[in-house]
Amino acid sequence: MQEAAWDACRSTLEGHSDWVSAVAFSPDGQLVASASYDITVRLWEAATGTCCSTLEGHSDRIDAVAFSPDGQLVASASRDKTVRLWEAATGTCRSTLEGHSDDVDAVAFSPDGQLVASASRDKKNIKYENFRLPSLSITL
Repeated sequence: MQEAAWDACRSTLEGHSDWVSAVAFSPDGQLVASASYDITVRLWEAATGTCCSTLEGHSDRIDAVAFSPDGQLVASASRDKTVRLWEAATGTCRSTLEGHSDDVDAVAFSPDGQLVASASRDKKNIKYENFRLPSLSITL
């Protein structure tokens, strides 16, 4: 029965030149973000499968992607040891969060959208960043 559900493929999103490592839907379901080893994040219209933005700026593979709860920002986590925050509407990089000493493997927004949490291979550290107040950073 589960196999039958996969036969109803709505769309195949093509455009990355290397492995796709992560995907996420925007909270309203209008966009899909995909992270890739081709060092880009792509934003796609979910209804049509059309690529509406290619987000470039990382210098190494991207392993994770997440939308903010309001859908206005996309966070990407990379093996370049950074998290980047992008404006979903324009594709502009709003901020680069640094501080990890190894690959960043995961990223998530807090429910209120004020904090970004990132996980890295640097001795299992988790960083909480208030990107609206860059001076606030907590490492667990």
